[in-house]
Amino acid sequence: MKIPTTLKHKPVIVSENYENIDGRSAYKSDTKGLSLGLAQWNDRGKVDISAKVWRYTGEKWSRQSEELPLHRVIDLAILISRAKLYFSDAYRYEKMYDPEHTTIDRIGLQGDAMTVSVCTENPMIDEDIKLFSQVLSDNDELLSERLKTLSGILKELGY
Repeated sequence: MKIPTTLKHKPVIVSENYENIDGRSAYKSDTKGLSLGLAQWNDRGKVDISAKVWRYTGEKWSRQSEELPLHRVIDLAILISRAKLYFSDAYRYEKMYDPEHTTIDRIGLQGDAMTVSVCTENPMIDEDIKLFSQVLSDNDELLSERLKTLSGILKELGY
């Protein structure tokens, strides 16, 4: 299925068969494609690029399709990677986290830092963190394959 080019987001680089590789939803996903293109929120004289996740309900393109600035896509990759690293040792804590020290890391970005922490505002955190850890573990093969691919490309780029 071809990603629409008549909407506000203007695709430039596309992956139009994403539903075939969408993790555990592969071959049955409503996420049909990913694109990098001109952002839908561009103002006159100011052009940004973004990544977009394209979802299709079987009848129409979904409002749940998402457009993200590229830096946010990378920030999500950083957050996923840091969470994966955290959970490799979280078993050391009775609750999978230390209630006295909920900050996992502060990652320097743009002169400040992205704070990564356990969300203790969640009233179900003790149960939810265990579920999150289990799902992360269950999906380790899918995530690791993608992270290894990303690592290789980043090395090629000199990072």
